[in-house]
Order: sequence, then structure tokens, then C-alpha cells
Amino acid sequence: MIALDTNLLVYAHRADAPFHAAALAVVKDVAEGSRPWAIPWPCLHEFLAKVTHPRIFRAPTEPELALRQVAEWLRSPSARTIGEGEGYLETFAQVLLESKVTGAKVHDARIAAICLTNGVDELLSADRDFSRFARLRARNPLR
Repeated sequence: MIALDTNLLVYAHRADAPFHAAALAVVKDVAEGSRPWAIPWPCLHEFLAKVTHPRIFRAPTEPELALRQVAEWLRSPSARTIGEGEGYLETFAQVLLESKVTGAKVHDARIAAICLTNGVDELLSADRDFSRFARLRARNPLR
């Protein structure tokens, strides 16, 4: 299963974002494909926080429109949301200790652990920080 990180969702949604066209193509390809794919719940929350934030975008996305975008992605027959579940704490502890991340990077460790706990083979992200998590294959599809 493939998972999508927040930055790809933001870039795909916002026409004024860097890499918009490329990210939109990636998200569309994943959503229209037959391979199972997922969005971790923390990435959906972060997507909503970023696109509606007036300090990030001069004309932020209205919350209703952002929520409609999320619903649209999740209408894909092969889409699912993933979160913490059974075995998460043990996986999170391993990821955190192996990567030696601290502070704000703990958020990325959380996403990595959610992916690993839910059987994600590959996380698509433009964030190089995911390379710190050896057990999770992360790839930047915008390169």
C-alpha cells in the first residue's frame, strides 16, 4: 500500500503552491489507480491546518472547501485512512529510538509508525526527513 504525506496533498490542492501540477498528477494517478493507498490521519489534520492558515496562504482555502477536497480523495475506491491502532506504541517506540529524532521531528516518527503499523510499503513525500526512518521506504515523486 502507498501512503501520501501532507506536502503532496497541499501542493495538489493549492494551485498557487510550488510543484502544484506535478503533485496533482501524482495524487490523481494514485487515486485513480487500483493499488490500495492511504492517508494517515495526522496528514489529513495537517493538510487542513496548512491550507486554511492565513499566514501560509494569502488567500487560504475555506474550511468547507478543504473538507470537500478530503472527501473527494477518500471517494477513491482504493483509498483509506490510517491511524494508531494495535501495535502502534511498540512500533512508534522502535522508530523513535532507531531514528534518534527529537522535538518537532517526533511528528514525522508518528507518521512513519502509523504507516508501518498499517502495512504501508511506500510513503510518497517531498519531505527528505522521512529518510531518517530506515524501516519505511519513502520516495519523493516530484523529483
